[in-house]
Amino acid sequence: MKIKEFIAQFNNYPILFIGTGIDLRYLQQAYNWESLLKQIACDFRDVEYFKELKYTHIKDGNDCDYAALASEMSSDFDICCKENRNGKFKDINDVFYSLLDRNIKVSRLKLYVAKLLSSLSVREEKQYEIECLKNAKKNIASIITTNYDNFIETQLQFNPLIGNDILLSNPYGSVYKIHGCVSKPEKIILTSEDYVNFSNKYELIRAQLLSLFIHHPIIFLGYSINDSNIKEILKTIFTYVELNSPQAQKIRNNFLLVEYVENSENEEVYEHDIELEGFETIRINRLPTDNYVSIYKALKELTLPVSVLDIRKVQNIVKDIYAGGKIKVSVATDIDRIENSEKILIIGNKDKIQYVSMQAKDFIDDYFNIVGEPNEDAIKLINRLRIQSSQYFPIFAFSSICESLTDAPKLKNQQVSKLQKFIDDEINNRLEFSSINEIINSDMAQWRKDKELTLAILYGKISSSEAKEYLTTYSNEKSSDYRRLLCAYDYKAYSKTQDLKLHP
Repeated sequence: MKIKEFIAQFNNYPILFIGTGIDLRYLQQAYNWESLLKQIACDFRDVEYFKELKYTHIKDGNDCDYAALASEMSSDFDICCKENRNGKFKDINDVFYSLLDRNIKVSRLKLYVAKLLSSLSVREEKQYEIECLKNAKKNIASIITTNYDNFIETQLQFNPLIGNDILLSNPYGSVYKIHGCVSKPEKIILTSEDYVNFSNKYELIRAQLLSLFIHHPIIFLGYSINDSNIKEILKTIFTYVELNSPQAQKIRNNFLLVEYVENSENEEVYEHDIELEGFETIRINRLPTDNYVSIYKALKELTLPVSVLDIRKVQNIVKDIYAGGKIKVSVATDIDRIENSEKILIIGNKDKIQYVSMQAKDFIDDYFNIVGEPNEDAIKLINRLRIQSSQYFPIFAFSSICESLTDAPKLKNQQVSKLQKFIDDEINNRLEFSSINEIINSDMAQWRKDKELTLAILYGKISSSEAKEYLTTYSNEKSSDYRRLLCAYDYKAYSKTQDLKLHP
């Protein structure tokens, strides 16, 4: 069966379970467990030190106990940092002691791991494939990952859940960081002691994940067929679910393991048997391929009654209702009987319900979600808006998704005119920067940085991916600086013509 047909059979939104292979595929200087520890060893000792550690912790079958290796390395790294307080790892010591002042206990090794994995950048040659993944996120319920980095949060804007945050969480639009995250080094699962503690506290999290596995299709990306994580998950499931039951069969049918095979364009899904110690043979679905674009396109084309975006919105409203406060709730069988309030959740006859309550600011505030999870019906509402010529409004992406925007030509002209005026006004103030980090780390005031960033985007000094990453973490989306930056990004990323006149 082809991958497109396989995914088309899903009757619920899938969950992606992402491993190290995805980092290695999409990030520059990414690490697997061995290469990460080897890099650290070389940074504070040398490669032979690492080889000696590895030799000590090789188990039967030539597998290495990397958690035990990390435990020993953590002690050695700690000693190295203490003996050289202001040496090579001064910044790690500074953070370590600063956290101790706040009664936060975290090893120096984890702080260094977080530092190494916080500055990874995307491979340019994989940008198209990543865009295909972003386009598919509208049909992805959530993501589970054993990776520490923030690739998923940055690229897909999924909400990170770490440690106890996983419990009783909203599965839609979340990324479950089950082994911790660089944003909270103290939560990283790295050493033997971490894994023992994690296992002892894992029962409630295991129950939460088990519920996801039972109710959603699961696609594993970035793992090998013999990965211990895969086997542990299968053991967990079939410890609680009768192996020969209809429910077990449903789970098996919904499991897909994507196994990387270099240069393979295969799109055929095969059945595969996995041997588990203490269990009967488990049969799952396997896709050996290097053609990840076909997977993401199949996910994008999946059609179910309600979009993930709408489910998230409903759940956020229901969450507000549970929280109490000044939320007005009316329950009625007829829409005409529901009075106006700040938020309304309507369940009724679809012929009586219209989606009309969006303003220009809503399209700006929710720009990346609307573009990332294209909803033509929502975008068509731009036809009803009155957008003043003085406003910064990013029309190019919206018009590329919905061709029936009657005012698109006029709004494009307005956007180009405002950006052109900005370029003309700032040409004598423009400074030369070669990278986004130079601007961000400069001593300029924030308003001046934002102007330089706008110019850098328009002049092509900053890539669209860098601009997007900056915008998705911007602190004040209501400001005119943000709207100008957004319009510059929108123009460079989605305009098919180059109408702006750039000064030499």
